[in-house]
Amino acid sequence: MNAVRLTPPTRPVRATIPLASSKSESNRALIINALTGFAGDLKNLSTARDTQTMIRLLKAEDPVADVLDAGTTMRFLTAYFAVTGQRKTMTGTPRMCERPIGILTDALRSLGADITHLNQDGYPPLQLNGFSYSGNNQLSIRGDVSSQYISALLMIAPTLPDGLVLNLTGAIGSRPYIEMTIEQMRHFGADVTADWGARSIHVSPKPYIPTSYTIESDWSGASYWYSVVALSPDADTEIELLGLKARSLQGDSAIADIMRPLGVESTFTETGVRLTKRPAQPALSWDFTDCPDLAQTVAVCAAMTGTALTLTGIESLKIKETDRVLALQTELQKIGAELVEVIPNTEYRITNHLSLIAHHSSLITTYDDHRMAMAFAPVAMQREILIEEPGVVAKSYPSFWDDMARIVRVETITDGTKHLA
Repeated sequence: MNAVRLTPPTRPVRATIPLASSKSESNRALIINALTGFAGDLKNLSTARDTQTMIRLLKAEDPVADVLDAGTTMRFLTAYFAVTGQRKTMTGTPRMCERPIGILTDALRSLGADITHLNQDGYPPLQLNGFSYSGNNQLSIRGDVSSQYISALLMIAPTLPDGLVLNLTGAIGSRPYIEMTIEQMRHFGADVTADWGARSIHVSPKPYIPTSYTIESDWSGASYWYSVVALSPDADTEIELLGLKARSLQGDSAIADIMRPLGVESTFTETGVRLTKRPAQPALSWDFTDCPDLAQTVAVCAAMTGTALTLTGIESLKIKETDRVLALQTELQKIGAELVEVIPNTEYRITNHLSLIAHHSSLITTYDDHRMAMAFAPVAMQREILIEEPGVVAKSYPSFWDDMARIVRVETITDGTKHLA
């Protein structure tokens, strides 16, 4: 068994955490920079496996592009390789090949891409066979499935002869991620106009301009430290997270607002943000449509604090690295809580039974999902917990366990052998 055992802190909780860089910003910057001919200067790129996979595949001449389990890398590279006329076979892990991509490939085909799905229609693996512009510069695409499809199309749009008008149908999910894409495109000289009322985004046929770009630290990674502070029994807990900005492109910066009712105060400094404890509220309702990656962290935090949490906007979690809704429903029971579906596919609620569960170590299964591992780690502020397959954090936050060891005792277990981090 590969696992980590985390045990509560035995000293005052004070730490400065040098957060990992944002893989969301990094992956967008890499695609845009590639479309300049790799002529820009990208600084502070993420060391996350998803980003390192993107870097490797952008440089590789191999006809097979294996993205492993990186959904963003799969969607963004499919669009990039297609519009640049490269002949590639796109594939990934078995779970990656279960994640839909048909909405994106259909859109790319309408622009002129020759794409063949090799196994099941609408899913990887797929074959890219070149690009011949169709003359079509108007697309309609659903806004409620994955913002990554939309971002992938937007980023290649300035290279199309007539640009692109992208019309979004239905609800728009994860809009901050689309806005992040637009702002990064503008930084590299793209002419992009978004009319959210009309659900339309217009991109002019204007080539990107090579420039420098510095990646901000990762607000998704910051969320786990907010949970650490919320669950800390030390009233004087103080953690500073380096490299974060008060005005961020990242939608997950919403964690500062979400966690305030859960007992965490954010104070921005010249170097980042300082987290301290404040009085918590007994109940919280939050729509995670714009920040679905935060839902697991907040759910676990609420479960441990006994907060009555109502969650909406988490439908997209079902097609992530795992079915995150089902995974949460299974694993929360191990810490004395339930995620109850109140309105089918719409509203969920945390029901707490903390007094009914023995406080022995729970073994949390991670389902090859980095966010499952990191969302449950802060439980260790109050009780011992074991987390299986801790290496999954390499996908987005490779130094996570080393950083956690600044706060709690982290003991790795490999085939029965124990090691301290």
